[in-house]
Amino acid sequence: MHFKLDPQLDSSSILVQDLPLCQLRLKNDARFPWVVLIPRRPDIVEVFDLEAEDQQALWMEIMRVGHHMHQTFKAHKMNIEILGNKVRQLHIHIIARFTTDSAWPHSVLNHGVSEAYDPHQAQENIQKIKL
Repeated sequence: MHFKLDPQLDSSSILVQDLPLCQLRLKNDARFPWVVLIPRRPDIVEVFDLEAEDQQALWMEIMRVGHHMHQTFKAHKMNIEILGNKVRQLHIHIIARFTTDSAWPHSVLNHGVSEAYDPHQAQENIQKIKL
């Protein structure tokens, strides 16, 4: 079997790059600096569904991306969230948060109506986020 990206993840995010394990995608919501990591393994729903080596690689990629975003966006706090209640495919949200953002101090997931990036702004953020 091959990795296949869930259609909802595909339609709500923009490819930034492939990392050794995960696809790194920019969430198409200009209100928050927000990325999603999706392990490129078939039929993975939970972290424990991954092989032990992939679990370690996932954690390292989460830390690498989180640290990079924290420094790049000068975030007050980084949120790392895994839910999967609407999209079963394992995906990890990494969000740069600010005490001034519209959702603070609550989760950005399901907060208000998302605002799609204009193409120029999306490309700017993709270049900032790329490792």
